Amino acid sequence: MLALLCVGCYRQTSINKIIKYKMKTSPQTDERLSRLHQWLETDLGLTGFSIAPASADASFRRYFRISWDDQSRVVMDAPPDKEDTRSFIGIAGQFRKLGLNVPQVLEQDAENGFLLLSDLGSQDYLSALNGQTAVPLYSAALAALNKLQSCPIPADYPFPPYDRTLLMNEMGLFRDWYLGRHLGMTPTSDCQTMLSELFTVLADSALAQPQAVVHRDYHSRNLMVCEPHPGILDFQDAVVGPISYDLVSLLRDCYITWPRSQVERWATQFYEQLLAKERIRDIGIEQFLSWFDLMGMQRHLKATGIFSRLNYRDGKEAYLKDIPRTMGYVKDVASRYPQLESFSQFIGELEDRGEHYLDVMP
Repeated sequence: MLALLCVGCYRQTSINKIIKYKMKTSPQTDERLSRLHQWLETDLGLTGFSIAPASADASFRRYFRISWDDQSRVVMDAPPDKEDTRSFIGIAGQFRKLGLNVPQVLEQDAENGFLLLSDLGSQDYLSALNGQTAVPLYSAALAALNKLQSCPIPADYPFPPYDRTLLMNEMGLFRDWYLGRHLGMTPTSDCQTMLSELFTVLADSALAQPQAVVHRDYHSRNLMVCEPHPGILDFQDAVVGPISYDLVSLLRDCYITWPRSQVERWATQFYEQLLAKERIRDIGIEQFLSWFDLMGMQRHLKATGIFSRLNYRDGKEAYLKDIPRTMGYVKDVASRYPQLESFSQFIGELEDRGEHYLDVMP
């Protein structure tokens, strides 16, 4: 039996609280919700439906579930000045061709940023994972990821590259929003140099890896429990990038933690699948796990910065509760690699002065 160490703050049992909070707005007080109602009723001819939020989201997008006559659909509200529905539509089409279980785009109003989607249900992986379900659920998720990475790069919708600039900008969120805004630090010149060297090591490791299509948020809140294949959500920011990125997103999830030994068994299982399909060649398991560790650190530094930004810029303070788990991964990996020793010491100094981000994963 697997040991479940730590679970994130959103559980399926709390979804009613989210709905109750979100639906304080109505078509009369929420302009976009009013326009959404008009689109559904006037343009699509739907009547007699009920509407409620389908999920909480870290972006500007909102999702509503509409129900009528024992049927249900999901509506995406993506303000066009902040979100581009074309990426969702294009990538959904490519992934469906591969046989991946992603929402079908049934109707669209690109000008207003509305999409009517098929409904993949209301149970995400996070709410379903426990010591008994983890092995079958992760096996299904790894199989789907294997299929996702086989996606060819289409001529009509090229995926942008996960290049050095993007990798560096993401890690800069840790420096600016976590260290600077959340902890109130003004890094010294030595600290700036140390961080710059760290970011370079992590970017170099990412760029040395074989490249594949990368979902970018392949984790327990974006995977739905469906049969026979998991439903996959929130893929509109997909890029071409490091082959270990989505794997570490899944196995070192910011919202749920598993023992390192089990994580490495799953990672090794996926590595063997990559070898069998010749997506990697002449790469030993030690090198692959090193890529996996360092890729995870890049992602977790970014996530820590994003969680801080969500609090201070967007007023979404619940994400601060996910920083301890995320920084726990950072601390663990930093302590294992000689080239990260300076950063490991820096993390230790933060803890010594009381900046220990609540508590940390063992």
